[in-house]
Amino acid sequence: MIELRQLSVRLGKFALDDVGLTVHRGEYFVLLGPTGAGKTVLLEAIAGVQPIRAGEIWLAGRDVTRIEPEKRGVSIVYQGQMLFPHLTVRKNIVFGLRIRREPSGKIAAALARVVALLGIEHLLDRRPETLSGGEAQKVALARAIVTEPDILLLDEPLGALDPQSRDGVQQELARLHKSLGLTILHVTHDFQEAITLGGCIAVLGEGKIQQVGLPDEVFRQPSSEFVARFTMAMNVFNGYAAKDADGRTMFSTGGISITSNDDLEGSCLASIRPEELQVGPAMPRSAKGDVGNHFWGVITQITDRGAVVYITVELPPSLECLVTRRAYQEMGLYVGQQACVTIRASSVHLFEG
Repeated sequence: MIELRQLSVRLGKFALDDVGLTVHRGEYFVLLGPTGAGKTVLLEAIAGVQPIRAGEIWLAGRDVTRIEPEKRGVSIVYQGQMLFPHLTVRKNIVFGLRIRREPSGKIAAALARVVALLGIEHLLDRRPETLSGGEAQKVALARAIVTEPDILLLDEPLGALDPQSRDGVQQELARLHKSLGLTILHVTHDFQEAITLGGCIAVLGEGKIQQVGLPDEVFRQPSSEFVARFTMAMNVFNGYAAKDADGRTMFSTGGISITSNDDLEGSCLASIRPEELQVGPAMPRSAKGDVGNHFWGVITQITDRGAVVYITVELPPSLECLVTRRAYQEMGLYVGQQACVTIRASSVHLFEG
C-alpha cells in the first residue's frame, strides 16, 4: 500500500537518504525515532507537501511521486490538530468534502457516519477553543477519515495530550483501525505507543531506516547500537564473543564473561534490557541453565521512577537493572550495598557493530 523506493529528501542541512520502506494494505505501521530524526519530513513527503530529491513513492499500487497532494488518497493528522478556529466542529469535519464540492446529501451521510463512529455527536456545534485536547484530536481524526482516504498518516497524534486523554485517543485509534481496515502510518518517539499500536515498527535515525520488524524483535533484538540505545536497552557493551569448551557462546567485556544463546563470534556488541536483569542482596537459589551468569557488584545509584526503580550496579562494567517498587522495598536495597546481578543467557543479544 505504501512503498518508498530509494527516497531522498533534503531540508537545509538535514537529509534523508536512500529510504526504503513497505507498509502493507490494512497495516497499522509505526515509524519510531528521536526528535529531529525526520519523521515528519518523511510523512510530508508521502503526502506530497514536502518535495523529494530522488526516489519514488508508490501508494495503492500507483506511482504518485509527481502527483499533487490532493490526488494521492492520503489524509494527515498532526500533533496540534490544526483545526480552523473560526469554524464549528461540524464545519471543520466536512471541510474537505465541501472543497471537493460533494453533494449535500453525501456530506450529511458522511458526517453522520464519522461522528457516530467516534462518538462526538455532542461536539458538532462547538468551536475548537472550547474542546479538550482529546476531543480536539478526535475531531481532527474525524476530518481526516470523513474523506475516506486510502491511507491515514498520523504525526505524533498523542504527543500534546495529557495521560488520560492519550490513553483514550490511543484506544480510539486501535478501534478505528480495526473497524475501518485503514492503512495507517503513525510516527512517534514514544516506545509505549509503538508497542501498543504497531503491528510492525521501523526505527528512523541518522537519516535512514535503521531497523524494521515486529515490536518485540526491534526492542529485544536491536540490529545496531543506535537502535539499542534509542529503545532504552541501557546496557550496551563492546566486547568479544567466542565459544567455550562446552560450545557455549561467551561474551567478554569489562573483565567479565557472560553466556549468550546467540551464535555470533568475534568483535561485536551486546545489549541487555534492564528489565531482563535480576538484582538482589543474595544469589538466586536456582540458575535454571544459566550457570555462570551471576555477578557481584556494588550499588552505586538508585533512581526512583514511581512504579519502577532503576538500580545501577558497578561490577565493572556498570549495569542498569529495573525492578518494581514493591520488589525494591521488599529487598531493602541501598547505595553502597553489595548486590548480585543475574543475567539470563537468553537476554544477552549480540550484534555486529
